[in-house]
Amino acid sequence: MSLTATNQVDTNKYELEIQVDKDRFEEAVGKAYRKNVKNMQIPGFRKGKAPRKMIEKLYGEGVFYEDAVNSLYPVALREAVEESGLEIVSTPEVEVTEVGKENGVTMKATFFVKPQVEIKKYKGIKVEKPARVITDDDVDGEISKLQQRNARIVPVEGREAKLEDVANIDFEGFLDGTAFEGGKGEGFDLTLGSGQFIPGFEDQIVGHKPGDEFDVTVTFPEDYQAEELKGKEAVFKVKLNELKEKELPEVDDEFAKDVSEFENVADLRADLKNKLEERAKNESEEKVETQLIDALIAALKGDIPEVMYENRVDDMLRDFENRLRMQGINMDMYMQYTGLTPDAMRKTYREQAESQVKLRLALEKIAAVENIEVSDEELEAEYQKWADNYKMELERIKQLLTEKDLKADIAVQKAMDLVKDSAKITEVEA
Repeated sequence: MSLTATNQVDTNKYELEIQVDKDRFEEAVGKAYRKNVKNMQIPGFRKGKAPRKMIEKLYGEGVFYEDAVNSLYPVALREAVEESGLEIVSTPEVEVTEVGKENGVTMKATFFVKPQVEIKKYKGIKVEKPARVITDDDVDGEISKLQQRNARIVPVEGREAKLEDVANIDFEGFLDGTAFEGGKGEGFDLTLGSGQFIPGFEDQIVGHKPGDEFDVTVTFPEDYQAEELKGKEAVFKVKLNELKEKELPEVDDEFAKDVSEFENVADLRADLKNKLEERAKNESEEKVETQLIDALIAALKGDIPEVMYENRVDDMLRDFENRLRMQGINMDMYMQYTGLTPDAMRKTYREQAESQVKLRLALEKIAAVENIEVSDEELEAEYQKWADNYKMELERIKQLLTEKDLKADIAVQKAMDLVKDSAKITEVEA
């Protein structure tokens, strides 16, 4: 194989002219013959025993050319791309322009390449870091959540329904006096104020007592999923069977033992405060990083091929589909449940994909400008981290992750660390 020409045909778009010599082509044709002859029945010969010249005489000299070219072009293309030094970001379009015994194979491969970008002012970026002080009220809020999660649901008598009660109801819905499908239920537990039912339904149960039978009049939203009910006024005949309410546990040392590994409330509160402070710190760091990322993306200059965004969307959709599959759901089922189309799914990821592509290009450029290198020790430590995270053998991880790709990832992370370390951070009250 030889790369005969490298031509830039458009912004970030190149065409390689590739020549496969006649000897290499003849070798590929011979392999194609040996692969196919076993399935060929030629008069006068046992199946699979016909000479190549006889087959070519009957079916034409080029009978094995297509298979030969198909076997040649992936290797020829890879070698040509490596020789050109270009970093391709799209699937090449390959056109065979000449094929024959005398001159071998000539082909053209057209593809998009990673763009040349520029980024300035990536050091000393000014950002604000929220500083939140965790108070006793914040801890009280966490204690309240624990009470809610450990509350008992107990029957109540002798009073009217109020918000946050659990009302056990029978109901049936009517449109213009006629019951409609799906509008009936018996012994249904409804938490009043939860918003589980149509707006206005739950509010009209408030004030009634167990045993009451009454009408609830509501209007279905215009965007309701059932076409025949959109925007329609309906009357529900309701019977309130029973009322229940949450009984919150008392916050004492026994409560602390029940909901945690701590022996008393003081230790539980101290632990909750530590966790809240750690969470606040992480959120603060995330907000700083988000500001830095936005600044880097804004500072990036360059023409980025559309295919890079589309490729990233493809990657994100594959990751999402894999997560669905682990839950026993496929993408078709998911789209059916949600009403999303393939185009709508792609649109949901588009903005995020653009940001990720631009950030990666920005950090790669910074790594190049700063001559960031990755040591053997850093590389080995990263391999080990992957092995530990996925509980796999180190050598298996090294087979799955190429040294080149992993080094690039480490360099990008080091570039981000450089940006963070040089940033001018001002703490502000959260």
